[in-house]
Amino acid sequence: MRTHYGSKGGKIDRQKPQHSAEDEADENLLWGINTVAEALRGRPRSLSEILIEKGRAGGRIQEIIDMARAAHVRIRFVEAERMGLPKSCKHQGIAARQTEAELLQLSELLASEPKRILLLDSIQDPRNLGSILRSALAAGFNAVVLTSERSAPLSGTAARASAGAIAHLRIARVINLADALRQLKEQGWWIYGAVAEPEAQSIYQTDLSGKIGLVIGSEGKGIRPLVRRHCDHLITIPMPGAFNSLNASVAAALIMFEVVRQRVDKS
Repeated sequence: MRTHYGSKGGKIDRQKPQHSAEDEADENLLWGINTVAEALRGRPRSLSEILIEKGRAGGRIQEIIDMARAAHVRIRFVEAERMGLPKSCKHQGIAARQTEAELLQLSELLASEPKRILLLDSIQDPRNLGSILRSALAAGFNAVVLTSERSAPLSGTAARASAGAIAHLRIARVINLADALRQLKEQGWWIYGAVAEPEAQSIYQTDLSGKIGLVIGSEGKGIRPLVRRHCDHLITIPMPGAFNSLNASVAAALIMFEVVRQRVDKS
């Protein structure tokens, strides 16, 4: 983030207008009908979501909606003040959020024949997302699946929290995570869902070898019921203390490195 100084000695030049946060555009946004349309035509994988001002309509807006749906890019209808753009910006009621990584289709991800896959179900905090991705790279989970809905974008915030890991991972975006799990199981993958439930199987008593997909749920609600039903096993981190809840990024890291430990022990 750039820091702007005034006149000599660091004093503010009172002849120049000072800019508030309302005058600053989100660093990851593109805006305007033509700009967003061209981004969707030329590089849709670089976009994590399309923001459309509520009440806006018309042929060009509908064209962008259709292109976004075809490219599996998330669409959100929001109030103008929630678009992350300055009030003075002529955005024409539409903006697009850019990602820090090119997003793949699930088929493309599987074509690279990953050894293990991390599947994130509705992780909504970009810092948590970045932290999880950093741990994933360190633990050898180089293939990651995100949902196009209910997921934090791969923004600059997530990229910084990942310490650059985003650039080294193969990341796919899917509309329906339950369908993605079904496809994986048909191809011989075993799906493990991480839960904070004492009746679930301990990660230390679970064989985590072979082709495994690890599902980590959202910070608040965990794995959604439909996604949960497609898990072959529900696993948990045993905690003997009275406190039985871990941050999603910490839990993900512990489980991924347990996978690493088991593989090392068997090699």
